Amino acid sequence: MPLIQVKVLAGVFTTSQKEEIIERLTDALVQVQGENLRPHTWCVIEEIASGAWGVGGQPQTADDVRALGSG
Repeated sequence: MPLIQVKVLAGVFTTSQKEEIIERLTDALVQVQGENLRPHTWCVIEEIASGAWGVGGQPQTADDVRALGSG
């Protein structure tokens, strides 16, 4: 059965945003494969500690990601 894994920095997304991510990603998979998979599709959001994720050799923090999201 499908498993959608999403990794994000802790403290960036609210509970309601995570719920929306789960809903929309599940919807996307179901559009491709069919509605019968909805009840069998798992979506897991794993939060990584702020500063424990690096991009381009530099650690990223929740503040860094929020700054990107705000433009």
